[in-house]
Amino acid sequence: MPAPEPSPPQSSLLAAASRSGANADVERILRGPSGLGTAGLRLARREEPTAPPAPPTPSAVPAEGNPIPGLYHHPVPEPDPVRVEEVSRRIKAWALDEVDLYPEEWEEQFDGFSVGRYMVACHPDAPTVDHLMLATRLMVAENAVDDCYCEDHGGSPIGLGGRLLLAHTALDALHTTREYQPRWAESLHSDAPRRAYRSAMEYFVQASSPSQADRFRHDMARLHMGYLAEAAWAQTDHVPEVWEYLAMRQFNNFRPCPTITDTVGGYELPADLHAQPAMQRVIALAGNATTIVNDLYSYTKELASPGRHLNLPVVIAEREGLSERDAYLKAVEVHNDLMRDFEAEAAAVAVAFPVPAAQRFLRGVAAWVDGNHYWHQTNTFRYSLPDFW
Repeated sequence: MPAPEPSPPQSSLLAAASRSGANADVERILRGPSGLGTAGLRLARREEPTAPPAPPTPSAVPAEGNPIPGLYHHPVPEPDPVRVEEVSRRIKAWALDEVDLYPEEWEEQFDGFSVGRYMVACHPDAPTVDHLMLATRLMVAENAVDDCYCEDHGGSPIGLGGRLLLAHTALDALHTTREYQPRWAESLHSDAPRRAYRSAMEYFVQASSPSQADRFRHDMARLHMGYLAEAAWAQTDHVPEVWEYLAMRQFNNFRPCPTITDTVGGYELPADLHAQPAMQRVIALAGNATTIVNDLYSYTKELASPGRHLNLPVVIAEREGLSERDAYLKAVEVHNDLMRDFEAEAAAVAVAFPVPAAQRFLRGVAAWVDGNHYWHQTNTFRYSLPDFW
């Protein structure tokens, strides 16, 4: 098989996109803001006063929550309620009956996560509920690892590396001697995060190609490396520079979720196309933008939690000497820059690789970006906005 041609440089891709007539896919990726929260606020350093954002039109407002004023995003249709209900039912049964994921007192938090609505919004092209469940199990398992190993359900930065390494073997199996294999296999059932990882990955491997499964393992290793960087800073009480924080967030982010959009959609982006540097940049920008969305919507929740939680507004405030409000608004601008870069690069890749699988994958990643924002905006059980406007 001939080797794939080298990826064109980014400048060439963008030039090609600007010269070509935009097809429907490119227009979808490059579409501008649709009115919800797109009246941008600027930092107080500007001399002119900022006007309040225009109210969104009632017909376009989702059922719950308000978007962050000035945040560049695209509204999505309400997720199919029939699918949401079925995914929600199945994931709770899996969590309780198959992996014994959480004690009874955590049930309200599990329900409040609204993972069924989240995944249906993020994967509108999933052909069946079974396909949606692939993403839903993995999302719940990833959050179990984060909560129980890193965050507020028993997590700690101390010893995190050892816990993550052993959990990662539930995704990327240990190949060892006959003498020690049984002990490792038994360990996969020893706590809720490993039970969840093991089960979710078994379902995923059955539905994905070997290349798709290995791609996911790679992105999960990236995620775990990001967890370790954040934990190291917590142990030394270090506040990173803004660029350092953004580097950490490129790894400790949502990237494993949009990268499986083809598996959930029931098709495959060929490995040589997925590995193209231009495609990797698109996926990275999508992960970075969606993760800053999390920083912004979870800001008040994290401030109310014990200890200091690093997020982009907190880091900007400390490192750049801004007020909490101005740091938050600057973080909104950082997100908007990432979103526009994501859309421009995705449009360029759509022009450079006009094959059906690549076009569909780019649409799927864009849909995941939009669905992720929708879930954060509408999950009023978890999130509320600061009083900065």
